[in-house]
Amino acid sequence: MATALKNLSEYDPANIPDASDFKFGIIVSEWNHEITGAMLEGARSTLLKHGAKPENIFVYYVPGSFELTYGAQWLAENRNVDAIICIGCVIQGETRHFDYICQGVTQGITQLNVNYSIPFIFGVLTTQNIQQAFERAGGKHGNKGDEAAVTAIKMAHYRKMVIEE
Repeated sequence: MATALKNLSEYDPANIPDASDFKFGIIVSEWNHEITGAMLEGARSTLLKHGAKPENIFVYYVPGSFELTYGAQWLAENRNVDAIICIGCVIQGETRHFDYICQGVTQGITQLNVNYSIPFIFGVLTTQNIQQAFERAGGKHGNKGDEAAVTAIKMAHYRKMVIEE
């Protein structure tokens, strides 16, 4: 659904499972840190709001969005987590670099979901300009970090339900 039609921070809290039994990894791109920092705070506060313990939220940084895939893979292999949130922001420039980075990150995170038994959440903004990014990192369209955290909780819960059945 287009962000213009839905606020990224709006959801029904009653439909979110308790997160107190889960551990979450968050990989954050340092590139566009004003945006990714706001998204990280949105994700962290949403996880805490739904019961995640601060000591069960592990945050690591990578230089850019392209490195999110490797950072997330390394985290999955070295930390016992129930879901990994990948936070990044790629803003359209004058060259096709935007297309290659977006495609690489999308395919990389998709491949991680296929290769590992935990969910990797795509919390990456791909915007045409900095204004659109700010609008989706706590601005008028909400915070993509909130949405990513809600997705992480739901997917960790889904994984647990399937394993326990």
